[in-house]
Amino acid sequence: MNYKWLALPLMIVLFWTACMPRHIDTSTIATDSISIAKGQQLFMANCSSCHNFLRDGIGPQLGGLTSQADSKWIASFISNPNDLIGNGDERANELYKKYMVMMPSFESLGDSAINYIIAYLHTQAAPAANRDTTAENAIQNPIADTIANSTLTVSLKVLLQVPASSDSGRLPLTRITKLGNKPGTDDLFLLDLNGKLYHLQNNKPQVYMDLAALKPAFMHQPGLGSGFGSFAFSPNFAQDGLFYTTHTEKAHTAPADFGYADSIDVAVQWVLTEWKTNTPVANTFTGKGRELLRINMVSVIHGIQEIMFNPLSKPGDEDFGLLYVGIGEGGCVEHGYPFLAHNKKTLYGTVIRINPSGNNSQNGRYGIPPQNPFVKDSNALGEIYAYGFRNPHRITWNKNGDMLVSNIGHGNIESINLVQKGNDFGWPIREGNFVLNPYADMNKVYALPTDDSIFNITYPVAEYDHGEGKAISGGYEYTGNAIPALKGKFLFGDIPTGRLFYVDVKDLQKGKPATIKEWHISINGTIQNLRKLCGSDRVDLHFGRDANGEMYIMTKADGRLYLLSSATE
Repeated sequence: MNYKWLALPLMIVLFWTACMPRHIDTSTIATDSISIAKGQQLFMANCSSCHNFLRDGIGPQLGGLTSQADSKWIASFISNPNDLIGNGDERANELYKKYMVMMPSFESLGDSAINYIIAYLHTQAAPAANRDTTAENAIQNPIADTIANSTLTVSLKVLLQVPASSDSGRLPLTRITKLGNKPGTDDLFLLDLNGKLYHLQNNKPQVYMDLAALKPAFMHQPGLGSGFGSFAFSPNFAQDGLFYTTHTEKAHTAPADFGYADSIDVAVQWVLTEWKTNTPVANTFTGKGRELLRINMVSVIHGIQEIMFNPLSKPGDEDFGLLYVGIGEGGCVEHGYPFLAHNKKTLYGTVIRINPSGNNSQNGRYGIPPQNPFVKDSNALGEIYAYGFRNPHRITWNKNGDMLVSNIGHGNIESINLVQKGNDFGWPIREGNFVLNPYADMNKVYALPTDDSIFNITYPVAEYDHGEGKAISGGYEYTGNAIPALKGKFLFGDIPTGRLFYVDVKDLQKGKPATIKEWHISINGTIQNLRKLCGSDRVDLHFGRDANGEMYIMTKADGRLYLLSSATE
């Protein structure tokens, strides 16, 4: 995910009296309908993934911005926030401290496009105050205990550098997010959200599939997970040559199988595709694809960023050949449509399980397994396996068969969840082990009610708050043999900051969140951190695991893939 944030309007809060000018000159802002319409299109394409006009989300809400900030300053910040921060601009630096990540430059849009965006922003008034009558009971520090340092230090070995795929060499150089192997082989594949899947041959990335070339409507901008979302090989790939991908296309590219009322805008469509090749051993994909499903999303964030077959299942098992799909809620809650999530009649914020070879779905292109928990519920979609997620970012299974889903939170909590059929994880009325009010200030959380058991919500088995990080990077249990010190540990981390965490697998039990500890890395015997290694405050950390259970780290900022090679405790 590429955490862009225009971050401009936070000055409404931060500089209400001290730093804001007494008079804002808006006379230079265009007010004609053509400029505003162009600005709306540009906003939806470049800004809506982080911002809306109702409430803070990944970035601040933007309603009323032009009455609070000079348009020249706004244009400068959109064009190159790094320059403003580097030159000591007080507002820009306060925003950087608040959000802890650097917004990418939008200089490539040009002055005219930026002015169109400002024209559109000028039409959006500040939202009416929505008084939260429970705000005085909000928990200021949801998880008081800090994550403890461990003595675990893992040596990393640089395996390769992925070719830069960003425009004009801007950071991040790549958008590598997922590493996996072809079933029954040691062949590793590495995904770049910008459109390519690489086959790693002799530690060199060779293009296996260029999805952008195969799908004419493919889009990967703006970022935040859009593009080539995920991939999964059929467990019988050597025989059937079947392979699955997800990707984004522009709104209204084709009729959606899942959507919502026409009165709600569509920002993007996510598409799940089955591909078939007649040469499974080939080093480059050739073949044909068929669309399995298409879903509309309210914004670009939180799409279909994970598809997985259970790697532990064998022929004859219930799970064998069934595809798990992690579907985010698409930003619908923070954009003002919380009723779309936590709703078994929609797929937003769910993990679904389907049979790609079946045809009893509504569109007839895939099957709904009869063992799914809501198949016989007339008020639910039979595809749903579990629900109540914000962004089920990664799915994995421990070697004992437990299914784990890492869920990216909103304003407070990042979590690891032990998932069983039919579980409800509560979003957006819960965030982690806390109450959330989706109709008020969503950056506030509250204690659980005394009668909480009546809601039948399942809570995380591990969680940390935003005093420690911003977005969980789901990991894996280490199941290899090269590093005995990692045995019994589930390794994960934080996407933007690059901090590295672990929990003991034996502690991942419902009812009591496991203790999280931080681990460290070294290169050639020197202790390092990922921010320094990749040369960016925005690391974009992701994990991978191979067929032998050995683990890897990917950093988007510099496009490097590292192997975890040894460890000391």
